[in-house]
Amino acid sequence: MTRSMANAITDVPGIEVGHATNVEALTGCTVVMCRDGAVGGVDVRGLAPGTRETDLLRPGNRVHEVHAVLLSGGSAYGLSAADGVMRYLEEEKVGFKVGPTVVPIVPAAILFDLGVGDPSVRPDADMGYSACRTASAGLVAEGNVGAGTGATVGKVLGPKRCMKGGLGSASRRSGGVIVGAVVAVNAFGDIVDPTGARIVAGARALRGGGFADTVEVMTSFIGRTALSLTSTVIGVVATNAKLSKAEVNVVASMAHDGLARVVRPCHTPFDGDTIFSLATGAKRANTGVVGALAAEVMAQAILRGVRAAESVGGIPSERDVTLREVA
Repeated sequence: MTRSMANAITDVPGIEVGHATNVEALTGCTVVMCRDGAVGGVDVRGLAPGTRETDLLRPGNRVHEVHAVLLSGGSAYGLSAADGVMRYLEEEKVGFKVGPTVVPIVPAAILFDLGVGDPSVRPDADMGYSACRTASAGLVAEGNVGAGTGATVGKVLGPKRCMKGGLGSASRRSGGVIVGAVVAVNAFGDIVDPTGARIVAGARALRGGGFADTVEVMTSFIGRTALSLTSTVIGVVATNAKLSKAEVNVVASMAHDGLARVVRPCHTPFDGDTIFSLATGAKRANTGVVGALAAEVMAQAILRGVRAAESVGGIPSERDVTLREVA
């Protein structure tokens, strides 16, 4: 029998997701676990990434399987949360067997949320460990949770005109192949619903209601002098397809098309957009089909993350702001 779909990355068998959230400090982390190992890949774009263990995911390098991926707030400090993920997996005896112990492979990416809540509180090893303890193959919490807790979008006019981002997940089945995504949306640009051609969250206009339209602002004097340190979309796509390491990296690259559909602009000098990809290896599939589905579920997950977000600290969410049609 075909099990029902939850429209989340956990629809991919063997994938678990857990969150650790600090609602007072407005930060957190999200772990995507694959205890049996999965072929891993990554594509990093934009000029401001913060990552760990991405070099080993290149096709020519020796390690092929990873055991978890960490998405974290806290800027570069948040990378330390991966230590807690490794500690948890070691206790569970998950990882490459090396003599008397195991070495879990845990790539990670971070986003900048230090300007939203308490900058002295960042995800650490204990928080990464806690996220693992909550991980399950069930429904994935969305919005102000995990790595999406302090996420914001639309930064071109500064923090007073941005809106709340969040964490979202989505999945799609094609025959026996399942592709899912989870993403923390902390973009410099606006979030656009491609079906209705409208901005759903982004930089709010300086005067009146509605949105400023980041691309339009960037062509103005104000936009040309804008500086943002608070951006980056980080996420994971996973599939039950049987793919090589080179093919998994292609899927990660194609998944960025999903960003381009709904984040305008994306991959800017202020972003460190990073997408990991995981293949658990159960079903034979065409790489191009998997990549096309990865882009689709990534776009859906971004929209879901923003729409599930709640207003915090004077930063309004999508549900609190009147929409306007994109010109």
